[in-house]
Amino acid sequence: MAFEFDGEKYKQASKHQKSMGRDLISELELTGEEIILDLGCGDGVLSKELAQLVPRGRVVGVDASIGMIDTANKLSCGNLTFLHMDINNINFDEEFDLVFSNATLHWLKNHTKLLKNIFRSLKPGGIARYNFAGDGNCANLFYVLKNTMDKQPFTAYFESFDWPWYMPKLDDYQKLVEKSDFSHKKIWGEITDAYFNSVDEMIGWIDQPCLVPFLRCISKSEHKIQFRDLVIQQMVIRTKQENGRCFETGRRINVFAKK
Repeated sequence: MAFEFDGEKYKQASKHQKSMGRDLISELELTGEEIILDLGCGDGVLSKELAQLVPRGRVVGVDASIGMIDTANKLSCGNLTFLHMDINNINFDEEFDLVFSNATLHWLKNHTKLLKNIFRSLKPGGIARYNFAGDGNCANLFYVLKNTMDKQPFTAYFESFDWPWYMPKLDDYQKLVEKSDFSHKKIWGEITDAYFNSVDEMIGWIDQPCLVPFLRCISKSEHKIQFRDLVIQQMVIRTKQENGRCFETGRRINVFAKK
């Protein structure tokens, strides 16, 4: 299921995602001629940085959220375009030298299909380089969300709720990737624990994107407000440090695969 996000709010609330993405970009060995697919491009900021590194190539950013694409399109230029497309439905055929993704693919449940689609999208010898959240990520937020969902009057809204994220154990994901058709595969974990500099910074991250799948299940506007306020209240209690910063756990799965 694709979710709808506010691209402008995400741009302001995604400092940690951008930092990880820039680390990922910094390790790429680019000639400047690559054709790159950015899966889950979000607000397009990292896609733009990739495009600047391939002046004789081009970058295509895709995202399932119209709100994200509307924001990203403001950055479109000669070698950078954006497509409103569900990653589950990509159908490119040997078009890209690099498939890149940062902090996105935990929103997809079927990674067997994803790996097949990435493989098909790449030219022979092409590279897939991506990261996404793994088991143990956002432990505080998940505890608070599950606890709040079990409270009245919210319980009825979540009777058939499908948890929105796929965050596997590293060993399990390694086994899945090993079954793919890539000629070379490397998978490793990374601890990315983070501190938000203030409560307001953490609230921005909770609002966009974390709460979106939950608030869409709540029909009454007053209950949406109550749910959001209770989650934020409990997160402040649980994560705020003496210096005013707020702590959250981070766990990443990294993948490098060559066709």
